[in-house]
Formats: sequence, structure tokens, C-alpha cells
Amino acid sequence: MEKIAVLIPCYNEEHTIEKVVRDVREALPEAVVYVYDNNSTDRTAELAQAAGAVLRYEHKQGKGNVIRRMFREIDAECYLMIDGDDTYPLNCAKEMTDKVLSHNADMVVGDRLSSTYFSENKRPFHNFGNSLMRYGINKLFRTDIKDVMTGYRAFSYEFVKTFPVVSKGFEIETEMTIHAVNYNMQVENLVVEFRDRPEGSVSKLNTYSDGLRVIRKMIQLYRNYKPLHFFGIICAVLILAALLLMIPIFRVYLESGLVPRFPTLIVCGFMVLAGIQSFFAGMILEVMDAKDKRDFEYRLSEVSAEKRQK
Repeated sequence: MEKIAVLIPCYNEEHTIEKVVRDVREALPEAVVYVYDNNSTDRTAELAQAAGAVLRYEHKQGKGNVIRRMFREIDAECYLMIDGDDTYPLNCAKEMTDKVLSHNADMVVGDRLSSTYFSENKRPFHNFGNSLMRYGINKLFRTDIKDVMTGYRAFSYEFVKTFPVVSKGFEIETEMTIHAVNYNMQVENLVVEFRDRPEGSVSKLNTYSDGLRVIRKMIQLYRNYKPLHFFGIICAVLILAALLLMIPIFRVYLESGLVPRFPTLIVCGFMVLAGIQSFFAGMILEVMDAKDKRDFEYRLSEVSAEKRQK
């Protein structure tokens, strides 16, 4: 088992990948640098290999697919993941890996948003989206993650080998964050610098379509990991709407003894039933989620034992 593995997922990064690999090898000379090429049509693979990286391939398109392949194939005490676009200086790499190796952190988040991100990034909707996701996840999951969408992270062996990668694309960072928070893993934030892409390097992230995927993933994970909260909100909305619609009907009934608008009354009854059903669905799923967390702890113990044997 390697001590430190640096993971660089790449797609058409010929302008920057050589420099990134050199910078990593200088900052972490003891690390093994892996570049996984994701169907690049330029010289990314050739330049990465020439710079001294171990070159591997993932032919299913999407960052999530690349990370799934990386996590399956590589065994290391500490993993450092960084993008191949040269937007992250490597001066914090040693500190990030030390937090995993010496401080028992399961995930170290490279926090761009507390440093230079908003001044360096020239895409205002990206800035808004990052702030929105940070606020939404911290509120929904009652945590304090400083940068949800960062591609600069360090992981423990236990995190990597217990993380089920489901996402295919850029929503993978959201999935990682919520997984760590939900299973009470040790997450630490470390402020890192950010610089915009150099001239000639083009972002693969689509602000609108990928942004919608990320929001959909956040809602899906909130439903899966906090089912009683999720279905409880649906229950409250349905019952509150039914009560508001029934107020005029009751008022007329108290004044005249007549029951007007039977269709509205029937709809209100079905809304209340649907709300009650949502509540009990949330309760059942909450019990299943509690069992899943117990099973996860057993799996975590098994993975820790595997690590000691390697």
C-alpha cells in the first residue's frame, strides 16, 4: 500500500497537466501521482506520462466515473485529489495530507471560497452556485462545510473504501460531502488559494445543466439521508394547504349549516391522507436509515482491519 496517492482526473487539459504533475511531485516527492485520462482528444495523456505520472484510463465519460475507477484501483493511506487545470497551488498539499495521516481526518476540504475564489473566478453564476450549495447543504444537514464544490480534497483509506460512488459527473463533490457528514466522519476545512484557469484552458463545467444536476443530487441525497425531515416537510405542506382550503368551507358551515363546495372538501380530505402517508413513509425510512448507519459502522471496522493487514 502506498503512503500518499495523488489523483488527477483529466479531460483535455494539455495546457496545464504537465505543470500540475511537476508541481505535485515537487510538493509531495514521496507521493505516487496518478493521472486518469477521460477520453481526451488532445495531448493530455502524452504530456502527463512525460511529466512522470502513472497514466491510466477511464472510458466512461464523466468525473464521477473517473473517481469511481480511481477509488477501486488504488490503495493508499492517504489520497489527495486535485484537478488538472492548474487552478490550485500546491503549497497546501503537505498540510492537507498531514491532517489525514497524523490527525485522523477522513476528508480534508480545500476551501477556496474563504480565500481568492470570488476575485479570481470570472464566472458570476459559478460564484452564486457555489455559495447557494454551501448554504443549502449546511442548513439541510446542520454542518459547517466551507466549500462544497471544491475539487481539491484529501481522503483517508477508510473514506475511499466505504464511499459508494453513484454520481457520473460533476455532482460527485456534493455526494462526497454529504456522505462524510451523514456518516459522522471527521471532516476538516483548510483554506487554499484559487487562481483562474490560464489562457487557452477551457472549463468543462456547464453552469446551467451541471448546476441543475448538482441541485437535483442535493435534494436526492437529502431525501435518502434525512427521510423523516424530507417527508415531514411534504406532510406539513399538504396538511397546511388542506386546512387553508377548508377554512372558508367551515366558516359557511358554522353560519348556515350548509356544506358548500363538496369537490374542494373531498380534495382536502385526500391531501390530509397523502400528508399522513408521507409522514409514516418518512418514519419507516428513518428506521431503515438508522440500520444503514449501524451497518456502515461494521463496514468501517472491516475496512480499518483490511488497512492494517496491507
